[in-house]
Amino acid sequence: MKVFVPIEHKSGERRIALTPETIKKMVKKGLNVEVEPGAGDKAYLFDDAMTAAGATLGDGWSSADVVVKVTPPTAEETRRIQAGALLISFVAPHQERATVQALVDGKVNCLAMELVPRITRAQSMDALSSQASIAGYRAVLLAAARLGKYFPLLMTAAGTIPPAKVVIMGAGVAGLQAIATAKRLGAVVEVSDIRPVVQEQVESLGGKFIELPLEESGEGEGGYAKQMGEDFLRKQREIVHRHVAAADVVITTALVPGKKAPMLVPASMVEAMQPGSVIVDLAVEQGGNCELSRADEEVDHNGVIILGPSNLAAGMAHDASTLFGRNVLALLEDVLDDEGKIVLDPESNDVVAGALLTRDGEIFHPATAAAFEESGS
Repeated sequence: MKVFVPIEHKSGERRIALTPETIKKMVKKGLNVEVEPGAGDKAYLFDDAMTAAGATLGDGWSSADVVVKVTPPTAEETRRIQAGALLISFVAPHQERATVQALVDGKVNCLAMELVPRITRAQSMDALSSQASIAGYRAVLLAAARLGKYFPLLMTAAGTIPPAKVVIMGAGVAGLQAIATAKRLGAVVEVSDIRPVVQEQVESLGGKFIELPLEESGEGEGGYAKQMGEDFLRKQREIVHRHVAAADVVITTALVPGKKAPMLVPASMVEAMQPGSVIVDLAVEQGGNCELSRADEEVDHNGVIILGPSNLAAGMAHDASTLFGRNVLALLEDVLDDEGKIVLDPESNDVVAGALLTRDGEIFHPATAAAFEESGS
């Protein structure tokens, strides 16, 4: 069986789907791994390291049994994959309609990394979490670098400098890593989330939980947040407003799978912040949690700096690729039988049941299929 790793062509993308570590393990299992020349260069994983791990170099789009990528392939790339082959990648099916259609037309089977269910046995396959953790960590470092203040409390001969105040909105994987990182840097951290169940985790990391008057839990399927009504979001904004107004840094991480990101920081809230404050919006790729954020741009609104990095994980490409490669390996191992053949059986495999996007020329994922039916695609 041949596994092919192509170059990632998306602007700003530096990761690669497999590293020498995971290639070596695949080769040991009897898989042939082919890497497109230069695919790991931006992560400082050069071709000689790939070949030393047992990979060959080449253009295996049309001959591979399995194609592994980080970012969604374009429709043109997808059409190069042979019928019956398996694609393992982030696909963003709610956005990349042309790619999903190309998967269907080409009868390419696909396990979408963002659809891997959040169940105990799939933790080693959860690429959303591994990459979000990096984003949360780097968001705090980015904010600290742009803020004109110290993060920690400092007692100096010239007097005391108070610690920075950080508000983190969303206590998922990215948010929790952001809490831990901000606390390590010495900031005072407050956290808002619509899921009361995360309060214990927040407090265990040293954050103070901003309690909301919830009539119902905001916890959705698989531990993700669910989409809440506009009335609730308005009440949430009113409660969080005073915390944000006093903050030096606000980091927003709130996402709802397959939906537009909730609007948590409107322009009026930004205008209540002090000049020199910093907002980092990690939800910018899905519309953003801050009304004024712009993808991959720095916005200065009355002295408040708003950053909208769309791919922070790519900036730490070596470790991000290492974690992603391990996620891919774990997922691939889970669908290989004792004879080394791929088995995509959602009846017997709960991971496949969640992650299977397309199979045999049909859309298997219910939400994606429903979206295509509604649009008439």
